[in-house]
Amino acid sequence: MKKLILFTGLVLFSLSTALAQSDSKAVQLGVKGGANFSTISGDDISDTKSRTSFNVGLLAEIPITERLSIQPEIMYSGQGFDVKEINQGNIFDTDENIEYQLDYIQVPVLLKAYLVKGLSIEVGPQFGFKVHEELDFQPNSDGGDLEVDPDSSYVKDFDTNLAFGAGYKFDNGFFVNGRYNLGLTNIFKENTIFENIDAKNAVWQVGVGFMF
Repeated sequence: MKKLILFTGLVLFSLSTALAQSDSKAVQLGVKGGANFSTISGDDISDTKSRTSFNVGLLAEIPITERLSIQPEIMYSGQGFDVKEINQGNIFDTDENIEYQLDYIQVPVLLKAYLVKGLSIEVGPQFGFKVHEELDFQPNSDGGDLEVDPDSSYVKDFDTNLAFGAGYKFDNGFFVNGRYNLGLTNIFKENTIFENIDAKNAVWQVGVGFMF
């Protein structure tokens, strides 16, 4: 996983260097953070509730033209879902309140287009590297945490998404944005009891940030 993250970082750095040399407008670096509202979706999934968590990370805006930019990011993203009093027959068969925590390092590479000054839309692929997996049997209080052993996990270490959203950047560098991350690949590993279950990450994000 560390090699994948390092490789991704080198690719993004090379891309930013090449594009920065091709345009006179300065590359901007920034920080951002906000709230996540995440769940999983699919033909075989029902009755899962949204988990509320957070995202935080770094980004760069690399101009291509006056209105178009490439925006690579690296984010810590708290994802997963809540399971609440699921009826027998669902794959999550329990009468307990359980929060399934799936946390990722997410690397989106977005094409950003300014519609008018300050207002932009963005879309692009996002690559996720799972860094933490835990079951929380007491999501509203301390305790009840059960960390999942990576060797016995049913969830893949790598995930792909399509990210799209909109934002507004003020003249002082402060910005706000909203985004939806649509899972493109099944989160469950093959050759497990869940291999034929259609389940993909689905995450709404809202946040604020600052460009230097």
